[in-house]
Amino acid sequence: MKKKIKIFLTIGPSSLNKQFLAFAEKKKNLISLIRINLSHVSYKNLLNQIIFINKYCSIPICIDTEGAQIRTKVKNKLFIKKNKIFFLYKKKNNFNLYPENVFEKLKKNDKLNIGFEGLVAKVISKNQIYIKLKTLSPGVLENNKGVHLENRNIKLNYITKKDMDCIFMAKKLKVKNFALSFTNTISDIIKFQKLLPHEKKIYKVESSQAIKNIKSFFLKENNFLIDRGDLSKSIGIENIPIAQRKILNQAKNRKNIHVAIATNFLESMITKPFPTRAEVNDIYNALELGADNLVLAAETAIGKYPKECVIFLEKIINTYKKFKG
Repeated sequence: MKKKIKIFLTIGPSSLNKQFLAFAEKKKNLISLIRINLSHVSYKNLLNQIIFINKYCSIPICIDTEGAQIRTKVKNKLFIKKNKIFFLYKKKNNFNLYPENVFEKLKKNDKLNIGFEGLVAKVISKNQIYIKLKTLSPGVLENNKGVHLENRNIKLNYITKKDMDCIFMAKKLKVKNFALSFTNTISDIIKFQKLLPHEKKIYKVESSQAIKNIKSFFLKENNFLIDRGDLSKSIGIENIPIAQRKILNQAKNRKNIHVAIATNFLESMITKPFPTRAEVNDIYNALELGADNLVLAAETAIGKYPKECVIFLEKIINTYKKFKG
């Protein structure tokens, strides 16, 4: 085998406990990183999480930034029917967007794809207080979900203020690994390099812009992560297999390029103790295509069977190694 295949696992309510961390410690030859997703952790809670993880586990922590993404701020979750009128407010109300300056950037006829429950809405009108939206496709509006503009790109800062504050805190606690979400341009990479000149960095590919720039990315850095969730919103879910193959094929032709793959590997195991046949095939295909690392996200963060997910990934990795010799 040309390389060791490792697992990155995401910590969350299901796994932030002594028992799971003790289990992870026993698997530290398999698990190379414990990922903290800043999109779901407050600045206030980050300190306690890092201290707790380090107390019970020696696996390195990776801080995964929020990055250049629009997210919802919703007080009350609700299902919105097709052709329904609803309102996005600039300041505190039931529905706002984060970062706050996104409100100013939106304009009439923009199409917002919200979360992963099918909700798509169009901007009908706008004033200084609220934006009037109409649903093109029904779905669920809930808190802290990603929002993608279907019709155009808008310029966002490559990291948020919260990201910056959390990075400084994590560095003081000797965290050495950081991931940049929504790496879109070479400029994003250069800025992150200057911010973290001595730390290990991972650049996440999760937009059409990143796909277009992947060749130049490979000339500048060598650690990448394909986030198939947000990428599917940007390029269309039907194009994920093509994008995954394109990136991994290009990585094979270059020295020292490492690519991890994330999202939906064991989605069914969030609620069930066993995977589907399609998931098993997906994981094996990813390994065969050349993935260096497999990422567990919701499976270990909020799923009912975090240990079982790690054990099953290990089984598939071992099966792949045995077959490939």
